[in-house]
Amino acid sequence: MCGIVGYIGKKNSKCLLMEGLKRLEYRGYDSSGIAMLNDGHIICCKAVGKISNLESKLQNADFDSNIGIAHTRWATHGEPNEVNAHPHTDSKNQVAVVHNGIIENYAELKKDLQKKGCVFKSATDSEVLAHLIAMFIDEGCGLEEAVRRTMEQIEGTYGMAVICVKYPNKMVAARNGSPLIVGLGDDEFIVASDASAVVEHTRQIIYLNDHELITLNSQDYIIKTIQDIHVHKSVDNIDWDLGKIEKAGYPHFMLKEIFEQPESIHNAMRGRFDDEECTAHLGGLQKVKDRLRKTKRIIISACGTSWHSALIGEYLFEDLAQIPTEVEYASEFRYRNPIIYEDDTVLLITQSGETADTLAALREAKRKGALTLAICNVVGSTIARESDAGVYLHAGPEIGVASTKAFTSQLTVLSLAALMLGRMHNMSPVQGERIITALRNLPFQIEQIFKADKIIKEIAERFTYAQNFLYLGRGYNFPAALEGALKLKEISYIHAEGYPAAEMKHGPIALINESMPVVFIATQDAIYDKVISNIEEVKARKGYVIAIATEGDEKISQKADKVIYIPDTLPFLVPILSVIPLQLLAYYIAILKGCNVDQPRNLAKSVTVE
Repeated sequence: MCGIVGYIGKKNSKCLLMEGLKRLEYRGYDSSGIAMLNDGHIICCKAVGKISNLESKLQNADFDSNIGIAHTRWATHGEPNEVNAHPHTDSKNQVAVVHNGIIENYAELKKDLQKKGCVFKSATDSEVLAHLIAMFIDEGCGLEEAVRRTMEQIEGTYGMAVICVKYPNKMVAARNGSPLIVGLGDDEFIVASDASAVVEHTRQIIYLNDHELITLNSQDYIIKTIQDIHVHKSVDNIDWDLGKIEKAGYPHFMLKEIFEQPESIHNAMRGRFDDEECTAHLGGLQKVKDRLRKTKRIIISACGTSWHSALIGEYLFEDLAQIPTEVEYASEFRYRNPIIYEDDTVLLITQSGETADTLAALREAKRKGALTLAICNVVGSTIARESDAGVYLHAGPEIGVASTKAFTSQLTVLSLAALMLGRMHNMSPVQGERIITALRNLPFQIEQIFKADKIIKEIAERFTYAQNFLYLGRGYNFPAALEGALKLKEISYIHAEGYPAAEMKHGPIALINESMPVVFIATQDAIYDKVISNIEEVKARKGYVIAIATEGDEKISQKADKVIYIPDTLPFLVPILSVIPLQLLAYYIAILKGCNVDQPRNLAKSVTVE
């Protein structure tokens, strides 16, 4: 969850570290801090809240150091304050550590260290790392060996970077379960939680695997395992530029990413159609195609927004490919001893490719012999590397904490996968061709939806201070309703619930009155008349109905108080279109309330801890 950046090289580290923190702020913004080596001392500065607060404290500080580490925090242990902010140091102020993850046995370690005279200042689990490393250095270990022995002692997850006054030209970083990369520059290295902190300075990166540590000086590096075995790594290249993580004139990343969806959906489809065979060609799945053809069941596991796309994936695979499919919360899947057979396929969906629960679900599925596939956005991420095969979204970096373009890209890739599997089985070429045509139309249709911006703003103005929202849909539109409700909750802090429309009368109907906005996804499909009946039930109780409807539907305007029209498409593609106005509605309500839509309270972009 937290963001780590470290620098060693020829430049003054302060400016580069602060730039890196700003790029990583979406990973956590409870507090931040920076530590540098200067004239044989560790200089440390911390601040609560946004990184701008730390920047203000450092404004007049004239540090000249070519080595340093920095951190932006999403709190797990200990409330957000300066004492609990990273970096953490040992009792003698000789070691400084930044850490992302959770040390599960920290209480036991802390107790032992206190008995040995260590004085703890914070309430965090991370501080034990500084004391442990310092203790091993006092016993005669070098910095690398001290970090390695610390790795042997701790249980849990970590991405960490360490500096020490005794080793002014050395930095050590290590990972287990929490992402960490190293950018390779010209006689300089940047350690970071993800590529956004690196791309301004270099496109060449190394991905650390679990239980690996890297020792850096300004000219060279050595990578070893926790067993002290040397590792040789290939160098990868970042395939996007700095412009992808800038706002490009938009007031917020979220709005920019909403309006990028025609492009991101096009990128998710580009080069993946086989018009001759009327199917999809997913290069990342070719090596497991024979095994996929024989799969008896698909299990999809995900968290949050990705779980909503998984629900739509369940409908897709059963509808188009006739393969029984189940959807599991990754956080539950990993603990309930799931029944998995060797002819099952377990599909993991994740934007970051680092989500802790989803990664654990992947490893459980691999242990039980299933074919594991990943749909993710981040090239080189842990889940992408550990799965048997997979498909990248190619959505580009998503900086806004509330996912938008990643969700619609996930649905696009799931549709391609369902098309491919369907054509492997019983789907006709005519149906395949029809699906390809509909998929290709999506970017243009989304551009049309953006023209409803004025109507969506008017609805937002009316319900800026609503206490509750209800989102309803049936079939493919039920998970889209869940996603619409989640977006509103995440960024505006208004209580919102998504339900299957028919379930409304089994409880939620008790909440409806004249001040209760109810959003229906009421597009024209096989169960359209049933949804109209549900709208009538809400209107009979004086509820205010906002309908997402198919272009040209005049009947709906006689039933709903406000209608937002979307273009007609195949039923299983409707969620890709219907979610666009729901994203914009949440955005405008949050803006009118004065909320920080890019960095909503208590949330972080990538959940790399339990």
